[in-house]
Amino acid sequence: MSTIDIASLDAFRERARSWLKANIPAAEAPLDGPESRDFVLDWQKRQFEGGWAGLIWPAEYGGRALSVAEQIVWFEEYAAAHAPSTHSAAFVGLNHAGPTLIACGTEEQKAFHLPKILSGEAIWCQGFSEPGSGSDLASLRTTGRIEGDTLVIDGQKIWSSYADIADYQELLVRTDPQAARHAGITWVICPMNLPGITVRPIRTMAGPTKYCEVFYDGVRLPLADAVVGGINNGWKTAMATLGFERGTASLALQISLIQKVETLARDCADPMLAPRIADLRADAAALKAMSYSFALASEKGTPGPEGSLIRLYFAELAKRVSEAAIDLYGIGSPKLTGDHGWAFEYLDAFSETIAGGTAEIQRNIIGERVLGLPRTRQ
Repeated sequence: MSTIDIASLDAFRERARSWLKANIPAAEAPLDGPESRDFVLDWQKRQFEGGWAGLIWPAEYGGRALSVAEQIVWFEEYAAAHAPSTHSAAFVGLNHAGPTLIACGTEEQKAFHLPKILSGEAIWCQGFSEPGSGSDLASLRTTGRIEGDTLVIDGQKIWSSYADIADYQELLVRTDPQAARHAGITWVICPMNLPGITVRPIRTMAGPTKYCEVFYDGVRLPLADAVVGGINNGWKTAMATLGFERGTASLALQISLIQKVETLARDCADPMLAPRIADLRADAAALKAMSYSFALASEKGTPGPEGSLIRLYFAELAKRVSEAAIDLYGIGSPKLTGDHGWAFEYLDAFSETIAGGTAEIQRNIIGERVLGLPRTRQ
């Protein structure tokens, strides 16, 4: 990691704490729809103008090129200040698309898209999963037919978060149907306002309509602007995206969960629940150690498959924490109600063991790529 002394880190923490105290929106964030878009972009713009966006992004693309240690401090203060959740419509652009473009995009793509993501001008969504091709991305069937200097897209995606309010989509298409499963796939940038795109929101059991189906009927993209990482090289580019998603992308959410466990511990006066909360504190401490170690180790490159250990551990812990919160506060508690209450957290947590690859997929990755066990038969 970059060299930084404790005094500098403490001073940075005080600046972050002071800025957050003065700038956190008074209103709660809407969970879906145009109102959520306006809220997210306004909050992102405020962070950008205050110098708190893209802390570890390169300076030439609007970031501050700070250390991962400073990013961790910011997330700690962000969570402690109860700032708007980072699991919002800005999540994909900031944590998937942006880092992927930095790692794999052309200079023209970086110069155009990265400043828009950081400054609160554009929202991105993801177009990876399909009906029948969820965690098994290699079986995707949405096609990208090359016609001269144009890519023509036909097919369907599902579980595309915030696609109804997004400006761009990171989209995987099959450009060579004759190639092997992991070959012939291309990662493209798809503007969401193009003719031929239809978006249908899906209401989740937690309430919001943040997930969507997206249909493509002869959608035409210019090859030079759209393709990231090369034609038929999309699997490699997608693995970079998923490396960020399963690794460092959720660091802010992990830190927030760790702090929520500490709140449960302070509020727990029930001797019957105390051992359970104590176990959660121990698990949260383990998550913190893994997350910080992995983030610091990933400072100079794309996160490795070890990120699946953290992704799986965090997803399963999130469910157990929300269950414990409901038992601690009780069904009638005001802490359970509202768009940001524990009841919502409980229902929404079920998606964590599916998003970014199911728990089963994560275990396969851990077994094969981390532990070196024999590969799962297809």
